[in-house]
Amino acid sequence: MRVLVAEDDKRIAAFLVKGLREEGYVVEHVADGDSALDFVTAAVDAPFDLIILDVLMPGRDGLTVCRELRTRGIHTPVLILTAKDALEDRIQGLDSGADDYLIKPFAFAELLARLRALARRTPVAQVTHTLQVGDLMLNTVTHRASRGLREIELSAREYQLLEHLMRHVNRPVSRTQLLQAVWSFDFAGASNVVDVYVGYLRRKIDADGEAQLIHTVRSVGYMIRIT
Repeated sequence: MRVLVAEDDKRIAAFLVKGLREEGYVVEHVADGDSALDFVTAAVDAPFDLIILDVLMPGRDGLTVCRELRTRGIHTPVLILTAKDALEDRIQGLDSGADDYLIKPFAFAELLARLRALARRTPVAQVTHTLQVGDLMLNTVTHRASRGLREIELSAREYQLLEHLMRHVNRPVSRTQLLQAVWSFDFAGASNVVDVYVGYLRRKIDADGEAQLIHTVRSVGYMIRIT
């Protein structure tokens, strides 16, 4: 599942991003409300499944962002994350259009449970949990992958890499973008970890004489498409 984390505290943001990615979520992070609004409204081809919003952020605060999203007809589930624990604060957060409200400090296990609950409550017509490219299917809730009648077992990293590629079908994705999205590396280092994991995926996805889906884009990175 694709999650946007809007949190300006670097320590908390790093904790959330690392923890969610280790759980198999595809995570994007922004540090201010204006960027959060821009990211969500621009994600037409690959919409977010869940949004975590801090309340006190630079630019628009989290509640303002939530209200603006609802005004624009965007109903992606929103979890408000804040240290403000008064009853009136919780009421204000829910009245802004948020679906849940979690107080800092929090247990990461509870955050995960709340995200799972939000995903279950979301109407199927509103958010699709299945990605498809040709006969390749990926369920973003169960993390189950299949090609035709063949089930494909994926590690957490393989799943994140495949989901990111499938959400950008027919578009080249650079190695730097994949490092940032899947491994949290903020630089184009010399590591060949992307190439290694793409190799793992190819052996599982493009197996048994099936039509190739994962393609190398010379001097750029990789792309998933039907030949």
